[in-house]
Amino acid sequence: MDRTVVNLQEKFSRLTEHWAPRVIAEMNDYQFKVVRLQGDFVWHDHPETDETFLVIEGSLRIDFPDRAVQLGPGELFVVPKGTRHKPYAQDEVKLLLIEPRGVQNTGNEGGDRTAANDIWI
Repeated sequence: MDRTVVNLQEKFSRLTEHWAPRVIAEMNDYQFKVVRLQGDFVWHDHPETDETFLVIEGSLRIDFPDRAVQLGPGELFVVPKGTRHKPYAQDEVKLLLIEPRGVQNTGNEGGDRTAANDIWI
């Protein structure tokens, strides 16, 4: 077991592209991923699992078919499994995602925003 301290700012400094989550740690079957977001994402859901968003820097809006939630630095939101949602960031957001290993970032929607899984930074 790796017992290295993970420095979020150092990890973000190595991540330059948007919408490309990178794994920084694992706990049991869950992965902790850093990602930079800017602009609009795709509508999608994760039928088998919840998805946790923790904003480190910036402002994130998560749209749902019937409402939206706004998150700022230090705020966390859990999207329940099977819930259609679409993240949006007017300006760049630094975010920590917490989700089970193997979850596809676009759910079953696919497309050019689909990121490769299990890439560590």
